[in-house]
Amino acid sequence: MPNYDYQCEKCENLFEVFQSMNDKKLTKCPDKSCGGKVTRLLGTGAGIIFKGSGFYGTDYRSESYKAGEKAEQKSSKDEKQKKGQSSDKKKESKTSSNSSNSKADP
Repeated sequence: MPNYDYQCEKCENLFEVFQSMNDKKLTKCPDKSCGGKVTRLLGTGAGIIFKGSGFYGTDYRSESYKAGEKAEQKSSKDEKQKKGQSSDKKKESKTSSNSSNSKADP
């Protein structure tokens, strides 16, 4: 449901009303002391607000695309783990060679 902007012709009060497109236009000012005639102002249209974890990537993708994306993420995660293990082995070999060198220097 959209928000509509109205302005009172008598007190010039600007206000916004959240109402259905099927509802009738307001005719009287909501200020009880005024009661003047109101006119609906022309708006620029509704603003779209995307909320949540994502619009394009998660909401309207086919199941086959989602399955392929999960498989791709899993393979890239496996590659990162393999790289991490190989770098750990390199670190271990460097530390063991450094420790053997330090023992030889007394």
